Amino acid sequence: MMKIVLASNNQGKLAELRAMFAPLGLALITQADLGITEAAEPFHTFVENALAKARHAAQHSGLPALADDAGLCVDAFCGLPGVDTAYYATQFGYEKGDANNVRALLEQMQNVNQRRAAMVSTLVAVRSPQDPEPLIAVGRVVGEISRSPLGSNGFGFDPVMFIPQYGKTFAQLPIELKNTISHRGQAARAMAELMRERWLAGTAPLP
Repeated sequence: MMKIVLASNNQGKLAELRAMFAPLGLALITQADLGITEAAEPFHTFVENALAKARHAAQHSGLPALADDAGLCVDAFCGLPGVDTAYYATQFGYEKGDANNVRALLEQMQNVNQRRAAMVSTLVAVRSPQDPEPLIAVGRVVGEISRSPLGSNGFGFDPVMFIPQYGKTFAQLPIELKNTISHRGQAARAMAELMRERWLAGTAPLP
């Protein structure tokens, strides 16, 4: 079974991705398990940060690596907070944290009627640090920022990410449904297909 380093220490993310890639005969291990520190993320785009994290993990492990970068892109804010989503609240004097991020966003959008936004996940995989053809998969879910938090499932901005086609926020949806339609679920499925096509075709039995 091919081992791939996940350039993340998020156990929830690891569990989701492990289940997705297991049918391909791929085993994901976290960089923390190998004693690899987190990479710097100095860029302003998801793809650049994910690529930097993947190359860092591959460099220090000698194995193929997979990384993701994700965030909330609000139309009224020209796509921000974007790559700074996790630290959004700190811009307004709050401590870092999901609840404070939601509070800060609702305060900033209090008098904003254009509430369209997207949750974006970008996955990047490399076979080596110098891989000239990284695999890139993007998942994107468009919705609207609700006026107040709704629901108790999920994390991050899920309580205010209203999905019109379901009439609910991400945090109100059953976990199984959310994972199916989410930005990360979309990106993971697309990445699995890319790996099957580019990395595994002709070299390993396909499920």
